[in-house]
Amino acid sequence: MYKSFYSLTQNPFQLNANLDFFFDSAGHKRAKAYLRYGLVQGEGFVVVTGMAGTGKTMLVKELFESLKQDQKIIIGVMVTSQVGADDTLRMLSTVFKLAYEYDDNKAILLSRLETFFKESGKKGKRVLLVVDEAQNLPKQSIEELRMLSNFEWEGRPILQIFLVGQEELGRQLYSPGMEQVKQRIVATHHLKAIEQEEIQQYITFRLSKAGWKNNPRFEDNIFPDIYQFTKGIPRLINTLCDRILLYGYLEELSVIDLKSIKHVIKEIEADYNSISTDEQAVVDNTDDNHHLNSVQPLTQDQNQRIDLLEKQVKDLTQIVNKERALLRKAILIQLDLDDAYN
Repeated sequence: MYKSFYSLTQNPFQLNANLDFFFDSAGHKRAKAYLRYGLVQGEGFVVVTGMAGTGKTMLVKELFESLKQDQKIIIGVMVTSQVGADDTLRMLSTVFKLAYEYDDNKAILLSRLETFFKESGKKGKRVLLVVDEAQNLPKQSIEELRMLSNFEWEGRPILQIFLVGQEELGRQLYSPGMEQVKQRIVATHHLKAIEQEEIQQYITFRLSKAGWKNNPRFEDNIFPDIYQFTKGIPRLINTLCDRILLYGYLEELSVIDLKSIKHVIKEIEADYNSISTDEQAVVDNTDDNHHLNSVQPLTQDQNQRIDLLEKQVKDLTQIVNKERALLRKAILIQLDLDDAYN
């Protein structure tokens, strides 16, 4: 809506990880330095954590792009979900374009991956696996990755793993029972938000990438308030600035001043409060119903109906679990088909 009004070529504050809008903040520079240090080590785990919205996926994409020309590194990127250990091996097979049957057992999957890693080593190459959203990996899946990192060729490691995820990833890796994984971590870094002095540079950088010609003009005194509201988290900055430009379009503003910023922030806070109030109303209503039920004794007929409902819920749960397993199988098969056509 506001693109044509402000003569922009695209949305400057889009939320998807578009490398054209990668802003090399001080925090991202430090994170890249740790990643490159890990690459030099050529083994073990390199871990990068950060709050949601700090630009971890963008960082992964930028690293991936910078290594494309390196013929000695085979790169695979896996975005995780809540999957078991065997499904993790299947996902890895898909990432590295290795054919497999869904019914292949763990031993077959591991053997095929080992062969791929060692064949890569014979060719003088090593394999880099980047796991994005790694906080979703169960401990058993992380343990499988640790076992894979043991593969060597002529005494040299041939698989290195980068784990990128939210803060809970760090807590998971350093929790009891993960000692062997911890011993293989060669570098770790926590990606911080954009610093306050970088806020103006970040916003004008993204605007310029979208063809901005200083229309609307952003007054210098607005940026402390933007930082205060967003805490320097890029995703929140993007969301706020998108709303600011929309407000500017609706009000036909050529200058974004402090009054405009405060107005938009109040609107967003009112939206948040409205959602919170609605959620609390649902909770309160549930509590009231629970209280009413707790003070009224149940009749024999009601107890029988409850028993029947519990049985029906149990039966439905079993059906849902079966359907979920079939859906997971269908997704993995579709990934193979997509890979075959590509």
